[in-house]
Amino acid sequence: MPDEDPNLADSDRRVIAVDLDGTLLRSDLLWEGLARVALRAPWRMPRLFLGLAGGRATFKAGVAAAFPIDPASLPWRADLIEWLRAERRAGHRVVLATAADRTLAERVAAELDLFDEVLASGPGRNLSGRAKAEALAERFGEGGFDYAGDHVLKDWPVFARAQGCIPVGAPGVERALLRDNRPIRAAFADQGSVLRPALKAMRIHQWAKNLLVFVPLLTAHLVLDAAAWASSLLAFAAFSLVASGTYILNDLHDLEADRLHASKRHRPLAAGDLSIPAAFALSAILVLGGVAIAYFLLPRDGLGAVGLYLGLTLAYSFALKRLLLVDVIALALLYTVRILGGAEAIEVELSSWLLVFSLFVFSSLAFLKRYVELRRTAPAEGAVIPGRGYSAQDLAIVRVMGPTLGVMSVLVLALFVQAPEVKEAYSSPRLLWMLLPLMTYWVARIWFFAERGQVDDDPVAFAVRDRGTQVVVVLMAVVALVAWKL
Repeated sequence: MPDEDPNLADSDRRVIAVDLDGTLLRSDLLWEGLARVALRAPWRMPRLFLGLAGGRATFKAGVAAAFPIDPASLPWRADLIEWLRAERRAGHRVVLATAADRTLAERVAAELDLFDEVLASGPGRNLSGRAKAEALAERFGEGGFDYAGDHVLKDWPVFARAQGCIPVGAPGVERALLRDNRPIRAAFADQGSVLRPALKAMRIHQWAKNLLVFVPLLTAHLVLDAAAWASSLLAFAAFSLVASGTYILNDLHDLEADRLHASKRHRPLAAGDLSIPAAFALSAILVLGGVAIAYFLLPRDGLGAVGLYLGLTLAYSFALKRLLLVDVIALALLYTVRILGGAEAIEVELSSWLLVFSLFVFSSLAFLKRYVELRRTAPAEGAVIPGRGYSAQDLAIVRVMGPTLGVMSVLVLALFVQAPEVKEAYSSPRLLWMLLPLMTYWVARIWFFAERGQVDDDPVAFAVRDRGTQVVVVLMAVVALVAWKL
């Protein structure tokens, strides 16, 4: 509950005017619409910005019409809404006063069933700053209303003409400025530093997937080569920065779907903890940083691998993940490209056995990802995974394809062990046969866990955290090392 000032006079029937973007809503409707247009229909952007010639209100109306937003899926400020409902039950009037387009504002009002009146931007009138202050003063009289807003400096003209002020999520400095000049009726805490949600949006824990760039260093027997380790570390940094940048773009693209998902709705963008402009800026910095590392510090082919990863990731995020089976192939390629990038970074030729093996392994994990999603989000016959090309009736075939591809990876490993080049490279190649039961155990184990519902939405991340997987990886590394040197 908010902090209230008991010394502020209260009338029998107050008017409480409430801002929408950043106040009632943890996001911004204009940026929500712009993000949808930019990432789903970028060819519409020039026409939208031409609308600025008719004023900001016309521009907002164009964005609202381009991609209608479902208010039910938006990240609302529950504590403020609860307080407003209590105030309304006490007999006070609650008015939505927003610079957002009127059509969106009215849809919000209909969804929340909270407001007695709506004041919003319309043809020729952008209800922001001084314009909002004038409209409220004209409608309810000078000092005839309380005002709830998040941006004290931007909305200072409104706060200055209000009877009572309700800062919502405003930084401490701004709240202090308001407290020194205007009476505070209630205050809602800010969301804290942007650093934590920014780091969470980057999904740094997912960087573990980029450890695949070190695989060629191990298979090429360069574990004692300092220069090779330095190049591999640079490749790891490049892939990690680019990956984080594309994760953020993916979250921007999937805002609506993520907000309907049981766990993804807690992501910083879906929850409104990270603003859309900040997300676009952070994504650009990360992607450009990763590409810069690849361009200046890696061989040309290493840059090509990073570029291929970036292009394939964007294609997957914006289109391929909605295509049946194509999404699985794309995911498997994304992991394989990391291995390819590691090979190019240290300028060694990648074994065709390793490429085929990785494609089968990661295809199995990609099917596992879809299997987990189908079990959790499509329990009813005919139900579909939102934003994917799979329905509940596909569960049986996905359950078959995934383990089968895993077993095929074991078969490829068996063919690799008896290949002539392996016999030449290893001192005791027969010891490599011990890799087969270890790999078989791991494939069967992770699918058993999936069937029991113990694997989360990201099987690769689960495998990285899983103690059993860690033990298997260590044992396989020991076997390979002993076979190489013994």
